[in-house]
Amino acid sequence: MVEAKCGGVSRRAFMASAAGAALGGAAAWALPARSWARVLGSNERITIGVIGTGGMGTSHLHGFMKRREADNVAVTRVCDVYRRRLNNAAKVIGGSAGAGTMEYREVLDDKEVDAVLIATPDHWHTRIAIEAMESGKAVYCEKPLSLTIEQALACRDAVRRTGRVLQVGPQYTSLDSTWKAREAIGAGRIGKVVWSQSAYCRNSRGGQFNWAIDADAGPNQDAGSDGYVWWDRWLGHEQGLAAKIPWNADHFFRFRKYFAYNGGVATDLLYHKLAPLLLAISGPKGEYPKRVVASGGKFLEKDERDIPDTFMMMADYPSEHTIVLASVMTNDVGLETVIRGQHGTMQYKDNADWGDGGKLVIREQGEWSPEFRRANADRVKETITKDADGKERTDPARGQATVEIACGSRRDHVGNWLDSIRGGASPNCNIDLGCSTMVAIKMGVEAYRQNKVMTWDAGSERMVAG
Repeated sequence: MVEAKCGGVSRRAFMASAAGAALGGAAAWALPARSWARVLGSNERITIGVIGTGGMGTSHLHGFMKRREADNVAVTRVCDVYRRRLNNAAKVIGGSAGAGTMEYREVLDDKEVDAVLIATPDHWHTRIAIEAMESGKAVYCEKPLSLTIEQALACRDAVRRTGRVLQVGPQYTSLDSTWKAREAIGAGRIGKVVWSQSAYCRNSRGGQFNWAIDADAGPNQDAGSDGYVWWDRWLGHEQGLAAKIPWNADHFFRFRKYFAYNGGVATDLLYHKLAPLLLAISGPKGEYPKRVVASGGKFLEKDERDIPDTFMMMADYPSEHTIVLASVMTNDVGLETVIRGQHGTMQYKDNADWGDGGKLVIREQGEWSPEFRRANADRVKETITKDADGKERTDPARGQATVEIACGSRRDHVGNWLDSIRGGASPNCNIDLGCSTMVAIKMGVEAYRQNKVMTWDAGSERMVAG
């Protein structure tokens, strides 16, 4: 790890020494981060730094500006390694020249910043998140949690070590439909879950992730010009995050096309689908997989990209169920979100898996009709009548009973994070759910890339290629 130097002393050692002196000589690293973080009252303003101000980061900036009064928040610092984006972000928050920086450590060292939102490319997520928590900050980390399994586990351990609040960014984990599904499964309404499915599919003429490239951007521009990019920092080669390569505009502006920085459609899109499924099926902490397989390829989008335009994966879990996921970028008709139990099948209707409202519809399995109706006696009214010949008839007929569960609205994902910082809630995508989701997704990516079955060694917490 390369550390910035301050008068010949590493920044980490300098900060530890200063903190130790302030604590009467106690070693700062022996104390959890909450010991030196600013303690917030339930109604006190939360000051936020946003690190990474591309499309997603800027979207979050606008969101924070809209909720300034209602949630009593203020974005006081922004950071990006591309000057044009940084200047725009500073304008969005109405900040002074000092509000923007290319050095993320300046945000983390700012004692007035309570929390950071990380929206950088994936390979930087956990390094910044861990340093932020060690600096006493709460963290919102955009999905996916990490680039690698090792990074995800290190971040999980850092949350446990520091005691800081960390929310991972799949918003569907904050939908009412996800939590209503969890309640229904927990109550036994569909019996033992056996398998489930979901998909995130798109179509486009220009090729997925072929976003616009600014012609004047690059590391050779004057450092003060709009087009300047701090390329070495973006790569993170000095921190061991990616290989050092010459300036490549396609890698910078279209990083989701390259495995060096992310996992393509699996980490960008299917992470959104797996996290809420795990929450609903296995509970708020999720579950680590047992075995993962994957298939697909670059069937139509044959440009410079590494990632496939067609990707499908299957994950088997120790609690004995399978999750099937598909992400195709050349046809936008995917799979319905369905959770199948031995006694009943749960489907999301009226866009309940995409936003507020809608409903869950649970239909019984005819073979297990008695068990289904006992588990749903509060919602299934069974009547038995006799026809003219004295033969009994059950209504609804066997296999036809259904249960509908209306889904309302809940606190949105960022709002849930803010409530968690103030101590009034727990993150809906906590580090355990975020980490277990990441492990399965990364195993899927590697199963595809290596053309092998990937298994999880729970004892040593590592992926094994079969």
